[in-house]
Amino acid sequence: MQKLHKHSYTGYVYILPWLLGFLVLQFVPLLNSFWYSFTDFQLLGKAKFVGLANYIRIFTADATFLQSLKVTFYYVLMAVPCKIAFALIIAMVLNQKIRGINLFRTLYYIPSILGGSVAISVLWKYLFMSQGIVNNLLGAIGIAPHNWLGNPDLALGTISLVTIWQFGSSMLLFLAGLKQIPECLYEAAMIDGSGKFRTFWKITLPELSPILLFNLIMQMINAFQEFTPAFVITQGGPLKSTYLYGLMLYDQGFKFFRMGYSSALSWILFAIIMIFTSLTFKSSQSWVHYGDTL
Repeated sequence: MQKLHKHSYTGYVYILPWLLGFLVLQFVPLLNSFWYSFTDFQLLGKAKFVGLANYIRIFTADATFLQSLKVTFYYVLMAVPCKIAFALIIAMVLNQKIRGINLFRTLYYIPSILGGSVAISVLWKYLFMSQGIVNNLLGAIGIAPHNWLGNPDLALGTISLVTIWQFGSSMLLFLAGLKQIPECLYEAAMIDGSGKFRTFWKITLPELSPILLFNLIMQMINAFQEFTPAFVITQGGPLKSTYLYGLMLYDQGFKFFRMGYSSALSWILFAIIMIFTSLTFKSSQSWVHYGDTL
């Protein structure tokens, strides 16, 4: 018993740095933001308790809230399925036994290493500007240039490509899952005369469904919180067609110094993410299959 207690104590010592970091940098700010959401806090002044005034104003008098929420939903519906589908397709290609495949796997993962940084967003802006590389390439093959960032119908799709381009982490998970699928399942399907599409639908996809669920939830959470591309590339324009929820949070908190109002917006976003995550988990009962349920 004494040794067990000693080992337990040693374990707590090892996790102490993480625990302190979590308490100081995450848990305490989380509690503070919840309190500030019920106050009129101007960042540089003293917080004044106003009850539910911030929430009432958001839902009844702030048209920008509805616009940013609509744009964010469009962004999530556009970016998340495309990113996951692209990651799965590339993972299936990289699962083939071809020469130099390890090099290709590394190259395809590089975008995720670079991430959605400011530098990448600036690069994207120069790629898709009116006289950018993309329009120059289109012009070289006789296709008329497009106003990718200035057209409200194209701008949101253009910045969503930044997220879709960073498919590396999801791809690696799918690739690991593909390698865990028993080869005998494919051999049995081939003997039964199953085509490639039917094999994918009946074997590959069900076997990958737990990984698909994980990727879907993680990418959905990240997409709801997206900020950098909209801030750097379009600043929410044109006509607020790329005014994502994260950008609205930033503007309210650090541009207009309405920190209490921004905190209320952040907790609404937290509730939205929780609702969609819960619905996804609930729906997974009908489409996620584990090894003992196939």
